[in-house]
Formats: sequence, structure tokens, C-alpha cells
Amino acid sequence: MTQNTEGTVPQAEPFAADLLRGHTDTIVLAVLRDAERYGFEIYKMIRDATGGLYEIKEATLYATYRRLVKDGLVEASWGDETQGGRRKYYRITDAGRAVYQQNVRDWTATQRIINTLLNLKGGQS
Repeated sequence: MTQNTEGTVPQAEPFAADLLRGHTDTIVLAVLRDAERYGFEIYKMIRDATGGLYEIKEATLYATYRRLVKDGLVEASWGDETQGGRRKYYRITDAGRAVYQQNVRDWTATQRIINTLLNLKGGQS
């Protein structure tokens, strides 16, 4: 962030975190698309991708991991202990990839409709 003329760092633009909360599954599936990752690594990737503006609570993430595994969208396995404590790794399944792709299509269509509606110009009476 750059400083303004008063020498202070401007605050980040506010956003509606509740709009993102409904997309936690899709966000996690997106992180897992290219490689398996352990739980806290996923948390850090999401936080870092937004420059720290958005963090998913760890409890929410671990509930999401359990749900994704239960639904067959992600597989979980324990790593070895060569780098400290054992870590649980998550890997996206083919079903998870299909759900991710559908969710992205749904989001894109929804975004297009919302953008259209936000840009409506009212008629004159």
C-alpha cells in the first residue's frame, strides 16, 4: 500500500465478507486444483492471495474440509512426519473438479446478471 499526502496508509476498501462466505467450498476447491495441500497451507494461500484482506476462520475451514471429504469432492490423507508434526493433506477428486467448474459457471452467470441490474438506468416519468 502507498501512503497518501498525509503520510498515513489508506484503509482497505470495505467488502461484504458474507458474500464470500457462501463460496468457501469453491474457494477451497480452487486452491486444490493444481496440487494437494495441507489444511493450514490452504488457509495461508487464501489469506495471502487477498493481501490479508480476507481470512477464513480456521474452524470454518476445517468444517469445510470435513464436508468436502464427506461429499466425495476431496480426499484426505495423513502425510509423514519428516517435517515435524503429521499434517493432513487434501486432494481434489474428479467429482470435486466437476463441482468447482459448475460453481464457477454459476458464479459467472450470477455476476453477469448482477452487473446488468446494477447498471440499470431508471426511466423518466
